[in-house]
Parts: sequence; structure tokens; C-alpha cells
Amino acid sequence: MTSRSLLLAGALLLAAAPAFAEDTADVTITVTAQRDAEAEQARARIARTPGGASVTQATEFADKLAINFRDTLAFAPGVFAQARYGEEVRLSIRGSGTGRGFHLRGITLLQDGVPINLADGGGDFQELDPAVFQRIEVYRGANALRYGASSLGGAINAITPTGRTAPALALRVEGGSFGTVRAMAAASFADGPGDGFLAISYLRDDGYRAQSAQEKLRLNGNIGLQLGEAVETRFYASLNHVEQQVPGTLNRSAALTTPRLAPAINIANDYARDIRSLRLQNRTAFDLGATQIEAGLFLNAKDLFHPIFQVIDQKSTDWGGYARLDTAGEVAGLKAEATLGTTLRTGRVAARQYINTAGRRGALTADAEQFADALDGYGEVRLYPVESLALVGGLQFTHGKRRTVNRLDASRNASRSYNEWSPKIGAVWTPLADMQLFANYNRAVELPTFSEIVQFPIIGFVPLDPQRGWTFEVGTRGRAGIAAWDVSVYRADLRGELLGFTVDPNVPAATFNAGKTRHQGVEAGLDLKLSPWATLRQVYQFNDFRFRNDAQYGDNRIAVVPEHLYRAELQLGTDAVRVSPNIEWVPRGASADYRNTTRNPGYALLGLSGSVALAKGIRAFVDARNLADKRGIADVSAVVSATAASAIYYPVEGRAVFGGVRTSF
Repeated sequence: MTSRSLLLAGALLLAAAPAFAEDTADVTITVTAQRDAEAEQARARIARTPGGASVTQATEFADKLAINFRDTLAFAPGVFAQARYGEEVRLSIRGSGTGRGFHLRGITLLQDGVPINLADGGGDFQELDPAVFQRIEVYRGANALRYGASSLGGAINAITPTGRTAPALALRVEGGSFGTVRAMAAASFADGPGDGFLAISYLRDDGYRAQSAQEKLRLNGNIGLQLGEAVETRFYASLNHVEQQVPGTLNRSAALTTPRLAPAINIANDYARDIRSLRLQNRTAFDLGATQIEAGLFLNAKDLFHPIFQVIDQKSTDWGGYARLDTAGEVAGLKAEATLGTTLRTGRVAARQYINTAGRRGALTADAEQFADALDGYGEVRLYPVESLALVGGLQFTHGKRRTVNRLDASRNASRSYNEWSPKIGAVWTPLADMQLFANYNRAVELPTFSEIVQFPIIGFVPLDPQRGWTFEVGTRGRAGIAAWDVSVYRADLRGELLGFTVDPNVPAATFNAGKTRHQGVEAGLDLKLSPWATLRQVYQFNDFRFRNDAQYGDNRIAVVPEHLYRAELQLGTDAVRVSPNIEWVPRGASADYRNTTRNPGYALLGLSGSVALAKGIRAFVDARNLADKRGIADVSAVVSATAASAIYYPVEGRAVFGGVRTSF
């Protein structure tokens, strides 16, 4: 049975699900209480974190067309997310992954606590469906320890609803510019010890640029069973059918004057990234009072068909398990808490490449089996000398193994293992009930993925070292009067940063270990409740990423991420009618190359969103973007020295208007 057939079968199951309860009011009260309880637990975890972390509720982007992390995490402090095309974004935290001009590295992506990255650390965005998220948790840097993330960027965990937190029935239809159409239907039930949730969504659009159309059909569901007062087990399933054309990059002139174009080779060879995937997982939780234990198993199977400079044809299987323990008690008469955990992942990729013949497989050019293992073990202790002060110490062990078996040339076989330790110390002081100050000092480690260590024509693996560094962070979060804030200041001194440069616009970048580099900056969020009907939301990033006394680049800025990024949204109105003008402002663009010969222009994008309650449980909304149709550069794939011919730029998308209706009961 094909994945599309499975998804359509899921739709029939959705229609047959017990979506309506006899007493809708009771269901609404129960769902709201459960959802609030989970949100409170997420906030409590952040309150124990001595560093930058945040939670974005789905209600914050419910009245917008949210198809990628640029849409969902626009107001998450410290998250740099800029759309390239479709759901493909530049996703970076604290300058993570800037050396990767495609897809993702340096951040662990999870759904419901289970990593969706491949075992070697590389990741995709397309398998996460924003249409069904309940909330998104962001743990920046070493603050992601509980998810086994040891990288500079940290972790992003997307949470889907359950039968106890979702409405009995939810429907959503939206569309607009570029031929965009999206529909989502979800149903849930909760009956005694059992509950379930099932959602199916469909998205298609022609894209802003040539060769950027996409079509996606996705299903997400879970079934939970209360095995007793203290034990719950839950089974999850996700199916994804993704077809995404790839428009590629343009030179600077084209990106700013004819941004809707795509290179002729992308069109002639039908560049695309198509995915069929299945994810299964189980999570069992034990609530033993002062101790909570969570353990699970997962299986991710993915089929990637990716015609670009060649046809990349990969079939991957990743599986593993995890266990986490949280406990509280006393040590020497002092209140103490501890977190222990481990995550094991192992993966196999059948990696083949073919000559691209108009988007189809031609002659076979590469055939290899890639094997990766990842093991993270971590522990953290929080000791309270006084009730308002927590002293935090943690340690993480990271093991990784990479092995490739080349079926065409055995001389290219290679294997390598990595073992790294990452200590962490910190403190959280809560002088007032709604105010915290925090600080931490930690070591971050990032292991190279297959995309970095396999670089033709080099025999075997490129001799790359892990990226290592120490980060110091101080900050505060809280609320007082009309203000709510989340501010972090950090400095990370790195050795061996994994940086890349484009050797050809159609070929992935070559990667090298830089010498000493420094990433420092400010991550700030500030909400002001100006009146009962007016709230100003703001986020600001200052990003100062540089080489340090480098033999080639001196103290130059590291390319890709701009120094300043400011976003603001003024929310006006009540539940009956809301209007929200917004702005994204980059006063000066990022450097496009490591020699700092070319800098992208700045830009300011104006938008407007709004919604109106049509009836109880029914809401219509509109989302207008880039109203002035400004031209700009959203992202860049770095080169050593940019020229007028360098095709390395992704343009900002032009004016667009979307609208829709959503309902839940």
C-alpha cells in the first residue's frame, strides 16, 4: 500500500472517529483544563532552566498561514528563521549551522520528545506539520540537555495534541496567493482510561518563484491508555507524503530585480526534494510522586528522491530509544532536584546517486551504505541553598560513529568514532514570584554529519574534527506591570567551527574546520500590554559572529546571519475582532562571503493580519505579507569571495495575501 493510500485511509478513520461527545460543554472544560495543565508543566521546566528557553503556543499563529518555522517561531527569542522556499528555511540559533547552505545542522528537532533528525545529526523540516502543533518548545544551547542536544543551537520540540488536550473536532480551510490551498481536519476522543487524536492535512501551492511548487499530504495521530493511576502509555504515528520543487539560488542582481525566476538548469532538470516517510513511537510515563520516569522507543523510515546536480536517491531507517528521569528530594537538608537521561539512535542509509536526466534517474554514479550511531547520556542536579536560588550542575556524554561502505569502490570505505564530554554549571535566582535571573557556563559539541565528511573526490572521510566551544550566558525573564520579557546575553568561543562555502550553486558546499571563532549576541523578547485591547509584541536579535585572528580571514564577520533583526506586532482588538499590523526589519544585511567583500542590503517588510469571530467556535482570518512588495535577500549560501556572478542568494518573497476559516468544538 502506498503512503498516499495510507493517508487517505487515515482520513476515513478520522471521519469514523468518535468526534462528538454528548456534553460538549463538559468536553470543552476538560480539554481546556488538561491543556492548561500541560502548558503549566512546560513553563515550570523553563523556570528550572538557567538559560534561554521559551514556549510558543499554537494560538499565537492560529490566525496566520503557518507552514514553516519562519511563521511559527517569528516571536521566539533567539531563533533566526528565514524562508528560502516552501517549508525550507534557514534555521539557526546562536549562529548554529551557518556553514550548511541547505536543510539543517546544529539543532535537534523533535516531535513529542523524539528526535526526527537522522542519526548523524542532519535534519529536515518537511516532516513537521505546523497545522497540528499544540505548542513548540525552544531550548537554546546547553539548555536543551534534557533532550540530549549538545550542540551550539540546542533543540526545538514540537508537541502534538492528545485526545485529552484537543477539541473533539477541528476543521481549517485556507488559501490565497501563489495558488495556495490548505485544509486540515482533526478529531479526538477521551473515554475513561483511553484517548486518541487523529489529524490529516493537505497543502499545495505553485510557489512564489518558478520551480517552487509543493504538494503535501500528512497524517498525525496518537492513542493513549492509562494503565493505572501512575502509568500512561501512548503510541504515535506520522505519515508524510511530500513533493517539493527546488528553485535554487540566484545572483545578487536577479534576486533583487527578478526574484521570481529560477535558474534554467533547475527547471530543465526538475530539481525537487520528495519525501515519503513513516514515524512510529511509543512513550510510557510513570508518575511516582517525587519521581517521574519516561521511556520510549521509535522508528523512522524515510524515502528521499532528490534530483539536483545529480539525482540523490536515499532510503533511510533510524531507530532507537530513550529514557528520562526527574526526581526531587533533599541532600544534606537542602531541597534538591535531579534529571537523568539517555538517548540511543542508530541509522542506516542506502545512498545512491544517478545522472540527472530531466529529473529522472540516469546512469548510476554512486552507491554506498551509510551507518551512524548516536548515544547521549546526561545528568543535571539542581540544589537549593535557599528557596529562591537554584545552583545547577550538569554533565553530558556524546558518542557518535560514522561508517560508510562504498559498493562501487571499496577503497572509499571509511569509519570513524567520536567521544565528547560537555560539563555545565549555572544558577537561577527568583527574587520575586514573576521574575528570574539566570546564568550558565557550558561546553557545546557538534559532530560532523555525512554531508560534511563525505566530499567527492576525497577518498574516505574528510578529516574533520567535531566543533567544540564554551558558552557563557546571563539573562532574565519575567513580568511586571504591563511588561513581560525574556532576555539573554551570551558569548560562545568556538574551535573547529564547521563552516562551508559554495563551490558551485548546484553542488553542496565544501566544509572545513575554522580555527578560533566567536559567537556573541543578545536574544530579547518584550511584550507590552498597553491596554485591555492593545498588546505590542517584540523580538530583537544582535548577532556578532566572527573569526578570531584567522590566517585567511582575520577578524572578519562570519557570513549568513545579519547583525540585527527586529520584529514587532501590535495586536489590537478583542476576541470578537482583532487586527495586527507587523514589521520585520533588518537594518543591514549579512555578509555574503568570508572575505566580507559583499554585504546584503537591509530591508523592512510590512504585514497585516486580522480575524473575526463569526459564531461560537468559528473564526475567519486574513494574513497579508510584504504589503509594499519590497525586494530583499532572505538568505545566502556563503562563499569565500562573492562576485557579481555568484549565484548564492534566496530572495524575499513578494506581496501575498492569505485567508481562511477555522473551527473547533
